[in-house]
Amino acid sequence: MSASDSRKSALDAWALGRLEDRGLKLPVDFHLQPASDDASFRRYFRYSGDPSFIFVDAPPAFEDSSPFITIAALLSSAGLNAPEVFAHDLDSGFMMLKDLGEDLYFDKLSDTNQIEQLYQDAFVALAKMQQISATLDPYDEVLLQDEMSLFPAWFLYRQLDIDCAPELLEEVFGLMIANASSQPQVFVHRDYHCRNLMIAQPNPGIIDFQDAVIGPITYDLVSLLKDCYHKFPVDQIERWVMEYRARLVIAGQLEASVSEATFRRWFDFMGFQRHLKCAGIFSRLNLRDGKPGYLADIPLVLQYLSEVCERYTELKPFGSWLQEVVVPRMDSTEYVRR
Repeated sequence: MSASDSRKSALDAWALGRLEDRGLKLPVDFHLQPASDDASFRRYFRYSGDPSFIFVDAPPAFEDSSPFITIAALLSSAGLNAPEVFAHDLDSGFMMLKDLGEDLYFDKLSDTNQIEQLYQDAFVALAKMQQISATLDPYDEVLLQDEMSLFPAWFLYRQLDIDCAPELLEEVFGLMIANASSQPQVFVHRDYHCRNLMIAQPNPGIIDFQDAVIGPITYDLVSLLKDCYHKFPVDQIERWVMEYRARLVIAGQLEASVSEATFRRWFDFMGFQRHLKCAGIFSRLNLRDGKPGYLADIPLVLQYLSEVCERYTELKPFGSWLQEVVVPRMDSTEYVRR
């Protein structure tokens, strides 16, 4: 029996005990059914009774579930729809959660009749989330730098066999760190996008928040609107960004002196930092973790990077290098591994 199967058997047994604690009568050969997977070592399984529950397998050698429990409570206290943690065994890495359903925002992105309302709900939830006061790790220079270093280490060198001039990267990284540091620092979900938002009541259901930090006010907004898994029209993004800025100003969460141009620059550069990281992470998922599906999302990530380079003079040299070196390499290879 593999380690993975062994953990699943242990989770089944643990889940059986938790369900029986609730008075449910289940067969001794009871098994949970797969619910979803993600980019980490966590796995999710569903008990499809009435009510249904989600059970999480998060191997403690790789995942610490305590932040999930803490942040779930913070979100719920703020009036947001996060899964309640009914039971947990941190030593084993098991959790029993409220089931928020199966309807992701991602699955409704082709339904133009629903998009506006779904995203207005997401903006309302984001504004509430950014008002949470908590002692969390800071999204500081060290973390920002570590994330961006994934771009040359995993995407350029290992995935594409490309070396990049250090001075070019250092200049860009410095711009991104300065931009992040200049913004108001708030609660940051860190992966607030269409695959981590559920269509639920109240809407949205929010998941995958365990890596939350205190960081730049535009980070979650750019995760939502410059989503690695879906591209919205540029004019729609522009409207939503300015509407959200106005929402923050009215709520007293942003000084009115922060101009639209400044806020847009914050947003664009924050997205640039995030997309450098994502290209590296998607490559690492392929090369290290055997999850090649994320490679299909890298072209959109590069498109976002190129668009920001076209918009800002100080990024044009990096944009030219992307177009002259990286994009042709992407077009001419099946993602070679070094």
